Amino acid sequence: MNKKEMKKMKKELSYENRNGWINSDSYKSEAFQFAEIYKDFLSQCKTERETVQFVYNEFTNRKKEGDFLIVNRGKNIALIRVGKKDGIKLVASHIDAPRIDIKQNPLFEDTEVAMFHTHYYGGIKKYQWFNIPLAMHGVVVKENGESVEIKVGEDEKDPIFVIPDLLPHLSHKVVDEKKVKDAFEGDKMNLIVGSIPIDKEEKDAVKLQVLSILNEKYGIKEEDFISAELEIVPALNPKDLGFDRSLIAAYGQDDRICAFCSKEAFFNAKDNSKTIVALMIDKEEIGSDGNTGAKSRFLMDVAIEVLKAKKETVDFESISNFFRESEVLSSDVNGAVNPMYKDVHEKDNASYINHGVVMTKFTGHGGKYMANDASAEFVSKVRTIFNNAKVNWQIGELGKVDEGGGGTIAKYLASWNMDVIDCGPALLSMHSPYEISSKTDLLETYKAYKAFFED
Repeated sequence: MNKKEMKKMKKELSYENRNGWINSDSYKSEAFQFAEIYKDFLSQCKTERETVQFVYNEFTNRKKEGDFLIVNRGKNIALIRVGKKDGIKLVASHIDAPRIDIKQNPLFEDTEVAMFHTHYYGGIKKYQWFNIPLAMHGVVVKENGESVEIKVGEDEKDPIFVIPDLLPHLSHKVVDEKKVKDAFEGDKMNLIVGSIPIDKEEKDAVKLQVLSILNEKYGIKEEDFISAELEIVPALNPKDLGFDRSLIAAYGQDDRICAFCSKEAFFNAKDNSKTIVALMIDKEEIGSDGNTGAKSRFLMDVAIEVLKAKKETVDFESISNFFRESEVLSSDVNGAVNPMYKDVHEKDNASYINHGVVMTKFTGHGGKYMANDASAEFVSKVRTIFNNAKVNWQIGELGKVDEGGGGTIAKYLASWNMDVIDCGPALLSMHSPYEISSKTDLLETYKAYKAFFED
């Protein structure tokens, strides 16, 4: 066999993922333009409530005839286009992200500095949140039911907030000699919010000054914090990363990158005979519990509303058939191989930045514990869809078998007896305040979801 024949055989028989930038100049231009729309989305959607509102507003302008949506408690949204055939093609992403939450009785004064008590949300490395510019987003619901929106730290003229770190001169015993997980305590992640006393004779005069400012600006009092949802997020705008601008650094890309791609795929997908749904949910980062998480019955509401729209009988059998005949991409990110920490990955089954959207057959940890494990038949169907649409894709696991791992909403969706596989781009620095994605992976993720909807 000569070299030419050997090369042909290798191409036909071997699996090999490829770098997405090995394409034409027109492809690069398309990826860069798409990324600009994405960065604008990220800058406006730093909380789950803001994401739902953004998508809702877009829906009113971009919907096709017959499209409808369902919103659940301002934190879930489903975009729906009804088809004639049974079942649905569902792309489901989560729109919450690791962050810092404000406690219900947050405001206190210590050493004449006013601070907020906080409670971190999701899997964060606590040290990453000290001494970076932070913004406050959320709502305060007053005793009379009035909802007051708060967003401070994003405008150039706004103040920011900071969780203060300890100077290295004094941190040897208190911080430096401890293990990282013990050195940074959750109850010491307090947010500086003021330092001017309202009166030098008054006790807790700085705290009172802050309360006075909040009352004047928002009409709220201290008790109103008990019925508030205030989230602390990085006051950092999305930025191009690298001399070649090939990457994006931004907060909240896990998993709003998938939410963005799914809503763009929904709006741009050609009509299909099956119903398509772009589903966005809350609470994934803390176990998918609650009435806005994937374990809730919101998906049942979606099924019922679709059956009603199709003028079909709504009963146990029809709902059961609806789910059984449905196919789902659990659209969540994977962890790309970090060039400085390659040892935590098994290279032949890892995902790489710039190498396209990632299909993750199973997640979980250890012996696939707490995982959905997609069937061979469904994996085959999805990769065929992607190949026919010329989507650049790769496979990936989240680290070595005994290294750790993680979960997604896939197992909760699969519990409805639907075929489900995880599918999304790979990120660097996942769960940090400034995650890193690839512009070519962003575009390929969109193309993958669109192809899935159109199949």
